[in-house]
Amino acid sequence: MTGTLVLAGTPIGDIADAPPRLAEELAGADVVAAEDTRRLRRLTQALGVTPKGRVVSYFEGNEAARTPELVEELLGGARVLLVTDAGMPSVSDPGYRLVAAAVEKDIKVTAVPGPSAVLTALALSGLPVDRFCFEGFLPRKAGERLSRLREVSGERRTLVYFEAPHRLDDTLAAMAEVFGAERRAAVCRELTKTYEEVRRGSLGELAEWAAQGVRGEITVVVEGAPEKAEAVDAEEMVRRVRVREEAGERRKEAIAAVAVEVGVPKRVVFDAVVAAKRQ
Repeated sequence: MTGTLVLAGTPIGDIADAPPRLAEELAGADVVAAEDTRRLRRLTQALGVTPKGRVVSYFEGNEAARTPELVEELLGGARVLLVTDAGMPSVSDPGYRLVAAAVEKDIKVTAVPGPSAVLTALALSGLPVDRFCFEGFLPRKAGERLSRLREVSGERRTLVYFEAPHRLDDTLAAMAEVFGAERRAAVCRELTKTYEEVRRGSLGELAEWAAQGVRGEITVVVEGAPEKAEAVDAEEMVRRVRVREEAGERRKEAIAAVAVEVGVPKRVVFDAVVAAKRQ
């Protein structure tokens, strides 16, 4: 008989959030594949558990090479436990390759549910949670990041992202540019930890706040795009931009705000303004 692959959720902050079954699986697995074996050691010590099975590393750098080895263990009847540093394996963490390979070989795959930064941030954000989509990490390069954001600029569902603290200000500024500075969002920092913080506001406000520097593990929740308003022609879009400019807004911000109002890409409003200027 083939073995079983177990994906185990680990605490995202507070060790007391560890599910009871996690300790059982750590103690009983034939093989424990961990994203970071040092983090695993700290986890097992905190839980008072000593793994009886073989412990191996399984991280982004060796995931492709180690997957076949673990599949062979599973085909031989082993119970393989996969854990990452925090949260559920394969959700922006190593694991997808192993799950896909196990499924292909008709090996049983199960899970020990545990804490989730995505669901925790959604629940705390104060934004609609009936429909949402998880976008993971955005590209590091500015141009690629903007392109990815433009792909979902019209997405009606609430959006959830992971981000590194040193890139948060650039990411929020890019979101404000593409989605509109007034779009509501929440930055969830250090969830379930001592210095947990949930900062809510518009993307423009949050970008300004993040420019001062932010630390910790970050999850960003962004309100979905509003329903498309009644069709507005180019002349009306230009008029609205001018009204905002006369009120003191910079043209770039005015264009972004009008694009959100009328439910069209920012480029459409920009082109209308440029065409009117030429005329």
